[in-house]
Amino acid sequence: MGTMSAQPEITQRDLRNRSKEIMDAVQNGQSFTVTRDGHRIGELVPLRGRRRFVPRSEFAALSRSASGVSLDAFRADQDVTAEQETGDPYAR
Repeated sequence: MGTMSAQPEITQRDLRNRSKEIMDAVQNGQSFTVTRDGHRIGELVPLRGRRRFVPRSEFAALSRSASGVSLDAFRADQDVTAEQETGDPYAR
């Protein structure tokens, strides 16, 4: 499992009895190793935060290297998609 870090160990019983306290700690960035009968059985770790926004400078830098878009080709693709039949695929 590779858990040789300094994260605290908690027993299955601790997790059950102190779940709110432990979950609050996880939400605040703390990780734990969970044990049962003295054996490590898992890790309780916070999820990595997802970025919701990309800084304008980063977007601009990435946009400079993006390939060009042909407006005519884009419209043609939309027309082809819009012209497809939308009938009932289960009709006999």
